[in-house]
Amino acid sequence: MSCQPVSPLSHHVAPIIGYHHAPLSQKFGAPRQPNLVALTSVIEMIEPYDTPAAVVGLEEFSHIWISWQFHHNYLHKDKQANKADSSFRAQVRPPRLGGNQKIGVFASRSMYRPSALGLSVVKLERIEIIEGRVLLIISGADMIDGTPIIDIKPYMPYSDALPEAKSGFAPSAPALLSVTVTEPAYEQFLQLMVGQSANTDKQNHNEKQKSHEEKTDSKKEKTTVTAVIDTVKKQLLLSDFDAIKALIAQDPRPAYRRKEANTSFIMRYKSVDVSFQMLVLDELQITAVVEV
Repeated sequence: MSCQPVSPLSHHVAPIIGYHHAPLSQKFGAPRQPNLVALTSVIEMIEPYDTPAAVVGLEEFSHIWISWQFHHNYLHKDKQANKADSSFRAQVRPPRLGGNQKIGVFASRSMYRPSALGLSVVKLERIEIIEGRVLLIISGADMIDGTPIIDIKPYMPYSDALPEAKSGFAPSAPALLSVTVTEPAYEQFLQLMVGQSANTDKQNHNEKQKSHEEKTDSKKEKTTVTAVIDTVKKQLLLSDFDAIKALIAQDPRPAYRRKEANTSFIMRYKSVDVSFQMLVLDELQITAVVEV
């Protein structure tokens, strides 16, 4: 009796277990690696993976691994698998090498890869169970808003952290640029933040009036999944300005445009567009903050 060879699978289908909600809705401005900027974001687990039983014990870990999908990758979005394969790029130009030198795609963390999958280790700030559903509050993610989550695993320092490892063409974190802010830009941010706060207070007041007859305070102050996500995605806080400066200090501009002085670039953060430009080499300035 002879054994017939088994044909290897050419593709693997993985379920989406949740979605990432974050202040950044566009690729421009997103950190190129995890933990470069301590942005707070939320992973919303979806049915049937949103059961609290699935995360029992996870709260004992400070960091987690996240497998996720590059959902804004045009090579894979709305295309069949065989068409994506036909667009395979064997080499890419990492921004870290100035965008000029080519290396193999598997020697990089480029988003343009066959699987369109990313892998990040992030800090698990806390786990919240709201309305019977699981929300993971994290920080340090390099994912944008709406990113599909494929898997979550605990980070193990004794096996995952390797101090003696070599880092090839990226031996250390990239140098940060100096970021200054014009006075009008900061005033614009403060006015928008105060305006949002006033609108939120008004909405809360209206909701309290509607529930005036309710005797249970917990019902009046009930936190919803939507409220948590909206805070992360839309509501401006004073701490957000430090986050904006930290993101711009990473220099999100394309490598081939990093010598352009007095050219305006726009980064969308939550509900505002932040304009910035290079004044002199290695110094960027925030010039305007406008509501989207």
